[in-house]
Amino acid sequence: MNRARSLNHLLAPCMASILLTMNLSAFAQDPHAPTPKAGASRVAAPNSMESLRGRWIRPDGGYGLVIRNVGTDGQLEAMYFNPKPLPFAKAQATRDGPTLRVFLELQAGGYNGSTYELTYDPGADRLKGVYFQAVAKQRYDVHFERPKP
Repeated sequence: MNRARSLNHLLAPCMASILLTMNLSAFAQDPHAPTPKAGASRVAAPNSMESLRGRWIRPDGGYGLVIRNVGTDGQLEAMYFNPKPLPFAKAQATRDGPTLRVFLELQAGGYNGSTYELTYDPGADRLKGVYFQAVAKQRYDVHFERPKP
């Protein structure tokens, strides 16, 4: 019995990662998503809001974030994965001098106003900051990185 529990404990995170990857891929490859112009590079300047576009994984729990589009006003077209997709109530990017900031708010799926306040680190190509878990009223230092190919 203990061996079965240990095996389940090891397999659960692996299965969650597989499901998350499948969901992220499906969202990121949505046929309705805007496509880059022919010959356009997908690499944005480090201080460009376009740097935020793409798939992101929070390695401490396998949570995912896909930013499909960044509006001229900083409005983000984004989705959260845990591992199922959840919409953001608010998804906004702002510029504070050379710093890109991202604010994300979740209301769906029992998150009840949980937020991410993140800063883009162009050197590490990472989003880092604080996750506020509204139900537990706790803050956690977190980061998101791009998935390895």
